[in-house]
Amino acid sequence: MEEKVLIKRLRSGDEKAFRFLVDKYKNLIFNTSLPIIQNSEEADDLTQEVFIQIYKSIYGFKEKSSLSTWIYKITLTKCFEYLRYKRRKKRFAQIINLFREDGTSIDVPDFNHPGIILEKKEDAKLLFEAIDNLNNEQKSAYILKNIEGLTYNKISKIMNKSTSSIESLIFRAKKNLKKYIEKKLNNKK
Repeated sequence: MEEKVLIKRLRSGDEKAFRFLVDKYKNLIFNTSLPIIQNSEEADDLTQEVFIQIYKSIYGFKEKSSLSTWIYKITLTKCFEYLRYKRRKKRFAQIINLFREDGTSIDVPDFNHPGIILEKKEDAKLLFEAIDNLNNEQKSAYILKNIEGLTYNKISKIMNKSTSSIESLIFRAKKNLKKYIEKKLNNKK
């Protein structure tokens, strides 16, 4: 279905058009959010939240960019909103733990990416841990380029930055990832 037709049908409340949109973009949204959220169930929930946001916001979509660019922007925004919420919740849990009489604490679950072969799980966990330590801009640019496989031009549109800024962000992200991973591996020895 042509993008302009899809947008028009979505704005008219066409249920089939919305189903088409979900089928077309659910993997893109899930695969973009999973490395950021690092939990497949939460990434799945976030995917649904993105579609709710698209449904609510389609009338405000100005069509200055492609639909997929707009969806990437919503996805990244929702991911980072979720992470901020999760950090606040974790800080609150730590405060609560200080006052628990039984001395128990709330544990943060380990992340296991569903697509990783068993013997590669440790490496994947280390990589995702390293990605999680990047700042939001570096993390977004790195994931969009190296996990989603987008071009620098497309990423620059999604992030509202110049192509050279995106190249610089990705370069710094790779440098920071390498530094983080080397430090972790050296600490294991």
